[in-house]
Amino acid sequence: MTVLLVAHGTRVTAGQEQIRALARRVGREHDVRLAYVDVQVPHVRDVAARLAGPAVVVPLLLTNGHHVRVDIAGAVDGADAVVAPALGADGALVGALVDRLAAAGPADAVVLAAAGSSDGRSRAEVSAVAAALPVPAVVAYAASATPSVPEAVRALRAAGARRVVVLAYLLADGRFHRALHRAGGDVVTPPLADHPVVVDRVLCLAGAQPLRRLP
Repeated sequence: MTVLLVAHGTRVTAGQEQIRALARRVGREHDVRLAYVDVQVPHVRDVAARLAGPAVVVPLLLTNGHHVRVDIAGAVDGADAVVAPALGADGALVGALVDRLAAAGPADAVVLAAAGSSDGRSRAEVSAVAAALPVPAVVAYAASATPSVPEAVRALRAAGARRVVVLAYLLADGRFHRALHRAGGDVVTPPLADHPVVVDRVLCLAGAQPLRRLP
């Protein structure tokens, strides 16, 4: 059984290596292929077209937005493959965020900073993650949805927050993560790709049979 890992893609070298390192870890236990939906090659549709047998497609994405439901699903349509849910579905990565939050130190306010999506279901998933955190967190986005992270930070400052932690709900270093450092917070947490909870989640999805197709 082949495991096809599908990441978004980034031009940032550090982010590229974080995703490759995650793929190498999964590759210790599975026959792994790595593909992308944007920016980098090979594209998922090209890798899917060359699959020789059944495959589990694991999106290296945090929510079940457009890339999972449309881009990845469309790219593997017709192949002997089933698409797993996004990594963060059902709050699976809350533990990793809690660890990042603890490492960031005390905070007067927390912004849960996600990539953003025009898909309301994706935004609802992010809101559910924020609600599951042990402290109140304002949801904000790097793109495609509001409020933006800088807007959220400014509002918290205006309300009296002195130390604002920007809790990055992003998998790898890239344009969005780097923009968080210009959003006005006091601390920006690292991306999640190297956290053990994320590795375990990918391994779980890669080995789970049977998997349910997304509605």
